[in-house]
Amino acid sequence: MDVFNARKKGKSLMLFPEDYTVVDIETTGLYSGESEIIEISALRYRARRLTDSFSTLVRPQNPVSAFITELTGITDEMARGGAEPEQALRAFRKFAGGDIIVGYNVNFDVNFLYDALYSRLGEVFDNDFVDVLRFARRLLPALSNHRQTTVAGFFGIDVAGAHRAEKDCLICAACLERLRAMADEKKIQF
Repeated sequence: MDVFNARKKGKSLMLFPEDYTVVDIETTGLYSGESEIIEISALRYRARRLTDSFSTLVRPQNPVSAFITELTGITDEMARGGAEPEQALRAFRKFAGGDIIVGYNVNFDVNFLYDALYSRLGEVFDNDFVDVLRFARRLLPALSNHRQTTVAGFFGIDVAGAHRAEKDCLICAACLERLRAMADEKKIQF
């Protein structure tokens, strides 16, 4: 199977889940065939409350560029001290289980994780997923853009430390809750 053309991902859902896992990754670039995951974080929510967390740096085969270090704060030395990719992916997969995955522009994260899990472990990542970006576009059409930091700024959510995976998970979860409240207030059904 050509993993990059025939992903058997879960379904994209347009709902506000009660139980879910927020996921974010940091990578060395934009394309999974050419780039590597250097950080994975996941936060488990039950009844919309944070109950557990998972976070690890992932050791890349290639050096982390100055651009990525500038963006994320992850240096090559930090990444080299991370877990082996197979170990990190196994631990993440166990943590995520069968949960609905929530993320911001989550297709990016899901595709990278799918490709890595399939190519390194032979596993299919088929969890259903919710993209918070879709809610932001629908509920906040007047914003100049819908980047996570812009949406967070609109709601007064602290974005210090953004572009590190765990902080991005926390920002995403806070945006999800603010957007949920906005949809409830406006009586918008998805």
